[in-house]
Amino acid sequence: IQQNRELLLADVAVISDSHMMTPHQPAILYGLRGLSYNEVEVTGPTRDLHSGSFGGAVHNPIHALASMVACLHDENGHITIPGFYDRVRPLLDEERNELVKNPFDRDQWLQQAGASNDWGEAEYTIIERTVARPTLDVNGIWGGYIEPGKKTVLPAKAFAKISMRLVPDQDPDEISQLFKKHLESIVPPTVQVKVRKMSSSFPAIVRRDSKMMQAAVHAYEEIIGAKPIFIREGGSIPVVAILQKELNIESLLLGFGLPDDNTHSPNEKFHLPNFFRGIDTIIRFLEI
Repeated sequence: IQQNRELLLADVAVISDSHMMTPHQPAILYGLRGLSYNEVEVTGPTRDLHSGSFGGAVHNPIHALASMVACLHDENGHITIPGFYDRVRPLLDEERNELVKNPFDRDQWLQQAGASNDWGEAEYTIIERTVARPTLDVNGIWGGYIEPGKKTVLPAKAFAKISMRLVPDQDPDEISQLFKKHLESIVPPTVQVKVRKMSSSFPAIVRRDSKMMQAAVHAYEEIIGAKPIFIREGGSIPVVAILQKELNIESLLLGFGLPDDNTHSPNEKFHLPNFFRGIDTIIRFLEI
């Protein structure tokens, strides 16, 4: 994109990588979270050790990593990295009122998640936590002997992959540096820590009052039969922020998926009637 600005100049970018609330209730996505993805390596002894000979006297890197990870949130679900929230754009009352309009059933949501209860910042609703607040999650953690059978090893290393979903106006490079600095400040003196940034993307907010957006609203209403509601999404579509930054053009996120499509999961699906209505909606948008 940076190398082909002139070729890619346009009035608007249309991206259909989002969902409707129901087959009969369209939605327009106007906010996406960014991402900072990092791998953490904790090293203790120079080699794996016999836990019977050295356990209790040499700090186990898995134990050290687990204690460090446990310190990344407080008891209320807030992220404890100093400076992490400094650039977070506050949710406007207007936005909070708009998000309340999103159909939401807590019991159904818990069933979809396969969870027994929700967790996180109590001063925000579940919808706000999942689409408009920054998060930190351990995506994987490993070390030592994990094959079948047993091996009483005190491992030399432990690893974790940790991602942070970001909201406007957080900078993923700055967040990665804050994350690295914080881990280096809390690592026990008995082990060493390395942090490698693996990928990152900026969050994005799309204007809701543009001429193009109003054309999209009318197209949905004519084809689907209902006025779309505006929603934010907890995931990331990095190209939206790139198009804003590099080409200064907005993206319209006109999606036709459904919340139960099992996105990124086994048996992912797409509702075929939405496929055809999506074609008609895009045609009508171009006509308007």
